[in-house]
Amino acid sequence: MAKLPRRREEKPGGYVVHNLPFPKDLTPETLEGLKETRPIQIEQRYSINYFHSYGQDSPFFSGLANKVLLGCRDPETGYTYATPRGHDMYSGEPTRWVKLPDTGKVHAFTVCHFGSEEFLPETPFVLAMIEFEGADTLFLARLMGVDPNEASLDWIGMKVEARYLRLSQLKPTDVYFVPAKKEG
Repeated sequence: MAKLPRRREEKPGGYVVHNLPFPKDLTPETLEGLKETRPIQIEQRYSINYFHSYGQDSPFFSGLANKVLLGCRDPETGYTYATPRGHDMYSGEPTRWVKLPDTGKVHAFTVCHFGSEEFLPETPFVLAMIEFEGADTLFLARLMGVDPNEASLDWIGMKVEARYLRLSQLKPTDVYFVPAKKEG
């Protein structure tokens, strides 16, 4: 007959316990008092698999993963959005995907000294509104290759070129811009 375990294996847990009162002497009075005990609270890591769909914006993210920046255009008016947009904001008609140039210029910028948890270690950083020839709206992206501590109004109008993460994260941050190489 096989020897059966008489004890459960215990592993160090990942719990933080709050409010774990219990009397040392178990008299009828202390046992009755347990009804008034505050609830035990357990703090533990919680993880889920989150399934997200980009829906009609999927081609935009596929483009970024393939180092192509896509915008949307109203086929009737030619109004071109530098960001994904399934329908024209004026007519409501469906838009069509168009390839945007990999070059543009800085329309406006800001230096971010604070950021969300993901970007906090990278502060300060520069966010810029990029203007593309043939597009009627601007594109918000990181501007790299400039010193955020030396921000200058000279950056307005600066020619920039797109760069893409080598390992796509399928996020808008897969594309960023750097000052264009000077010709000559």
